[in-house]
Amino acid sequence: MTPVRRPARLAALAAASLLTLAVGCAPADDNDDQSAGSDKNTSCEKADLPLKKAGTLTIATDSPAYEPWFVDDDPTNGKGFESAVAYAIADQLGFSKDEVTWETVPFNASYQPGEKSFDFDINQVSITEERAKAVTFSEPYYKAAQAIVALESSPYAKATSFDALKDAQFGAQVGTTSLTAIDQIAPAKQARVYDDTNQATKALEVGQIDVLVMDLPSAFYTTAAVLSKPGTIVGQFQPDTGQSEEFGLLMQKGSALASCLDQAIGELREDGTLADLEKEWLSQTTGVPELS
Repeated sequence: MTPVRRPARLAALAAASLLTLAVGCAPADDNDDQSAGSDKNTSCEKADLPLKKAGTLTIATDSPAYEPWFVDDDPTNGKGFESAVAYAIADQLGFSKDEVTWETVPFNASYQPGEKSFDFDINQVSITEERAKAVTFSEPYYKAAQAIVALESSPYAKATSFDALKDAQFGAQVGTTSLTAIDQIAPAKQARVYDDTNQATKALEVGQIDVLVMDLPSAFYTTAAVLSKPGTIVGQFQPDTGQSEEFGLLMQKGSALASCLDQAIGELREDGTLADLEKEWLSQTTGVPELS
């Protein structure tokens, strides 16, 4: 599926996005300098865009590329929320699907300082003040809560508060805000860290960890389609600022492309495309209890 420009959506459809519970604004400090050094006067005409490779929009993500963000571990097929968003942004910038190329960049390497070989990376990278010191972020294209996953057989499956989870062995993927979010719960045991979601999920299945922390849409997919044993979402929670996780397109620090990507995201939000893609690809978030 290759998203194309769509006419303005009815307000009711935009309001029906399945993830409206996660709406929030990032702290001003997190966003004020995310495009620092970019040229606000950059022309967004296709021929004028400051690309890594002339005539080609180069997009990066990690491998494996997990659902519901990508389908069949294939970012090029336009299926899955982030693949669809990437092609919708490409379309806004004037690129056809065959003018987009993908490259593999590990999640934890994407936000390291230095020269980038891609125009932007899309990989559930949360906008944080610390990361924004080394890279430039676009405006957010998605907002999400953190979630705690456990096996249904776990004594922690029915926990209703952070206090009830204090003695649990937590786990999360390295370099993620999910790992950082565990500090908010302050468990008695140090969290275990895994290189990717596959390893973390296996650790939950075999009992190395009691609970796994990940963003809420990934938690829905993990409990429905990944775990080999029955799993459940214990609950969701927001960062200790009381605001939602925000995912942004990641660029080389000071990228002159930032203002054009912000413009494209703004247009997709205004015409309802982002809301439609959330509805199509991301799981329902209502009914998951809030933990605190």
